Amino acid sequence: MMSMQGSIKDFIPLLDLGKETKRWEQVLRILKEPKPDIIPTQREVVWKKNKSTLWFHPAKEKKYKVPLFFVYSLLNKSYILDIGEGSSVIGGLTEMGYDVYLLDWGSPGYEDSNITLDNYILDYLKAAVKRAIRHSGVNEITVVGYCLGGTISAILAAITDLPIKNLVLATIPIDFSMGIVPSKWLEGLQNGQLNIERFADAYGVIPEDIMYAMFRGLSPIYISPMVNLITRAYDTDYVEKWRRMDKWTKDSASFSGAAFKQLFNDLYKDNKLLKGELVIGGKRVDLSNINCPLFVVSTSRDTLVLEPQSLPIMDLVSSMDKTYQVVEAGHVSLALTGTFSIIADKWLSARSEEIQPIFS
Repeated sequence: MMSMQGSIKDFIPLLDLGKETKRWEQVLRILKEPKPDIIPTQREVVWKKNKSTLWFHPAKEKKYKVPLFFVYSLLNKSYILDIGEGSSVIGGLTEMGYDVYLLDWGSPGYEDSNITLDNYILDYLKAAVKRAIRHSGVNEITVVGYCLGGTISAILAAITDLPIKNLVLATIPIDFSMGIVPSKWLEGLQNGQLNIERFADAYGVIPEDIMYAMFRGLSPIYISPMVNLITRAYDTDYVEKWRRMDKWTKDSASFSGAAFKQLFNDLYKDNKLLKGELVIGGKRVDLSNINCPLFVVSTSRDTLVLEPQSLPIMDLVSSMDKTYQVVEAGHVSLALTGTFSIIADKWLSARSEEIQPIFS
């Protein structure tokens, strides 16, 4: 019989102190380095309103007539969609022949405390889509919404007569009765023990550091990357992507107090969007009004927006052409790795009117 001492020698490898020392030196060096510069894909400003900017990213060689209009979450910075060459969702799609517009919401200042979701959807998003259509010189546009930007995009599509040819929604919350907000918070909201009104009114605009602290406490995407860095500190490509993500996760956006109250009361507390009771700009948001081609993407390792939060939209819309796909990725890695551009192109290429070459 093998002795206990022998089994320990056989099955527990000796610690390589030299290698471990180098690993931790590498980790410390990475953490001390200045944050990387995020170089955007070629772009120009085509519209501005208050803190918001509409960027136009022209196709490298235009292949499709119908441009894409990207809407990211109000809760984070939109440059996760254009995080650098080789990883950029925006850059990937321009390489594939699409003209791309990106609405950068910006960060509201204290003077913007009264901006509501109604304002963001109608006065900012709707106006920006109209401007993109005029700028592009075409009659239709594809709207692509990511995370809460997808929720906002679906709301707009349900209440507007804008010529939205296709609607693409990634990691989109529709059912707010589950997900990142702890059940005790939801119970507190519903029984009045958790007062969002007083919290939002006290700040006016929720500062960036408070928003960062909230998300850091709620989501493992702010913890697990450090474990991954320690494990893969010698992987140059991974480290470069890690540094970009690290910059983005710590670069939170502020949030209007009025919109914050709507988000928690109308969506998280009362789940009005799912119930068909949400009212924006005096119109009831009925998702059955959406009848354009629809593509919905969920991610299998998502800890921010669970798949059951997204699925209900497939039954609520009237679209005859609708596709649902689950991708092996996380909420952020779908964008951070540029994977989303490949997935979106496979669906969009047949629905974006390919430009036919003219032969002399």
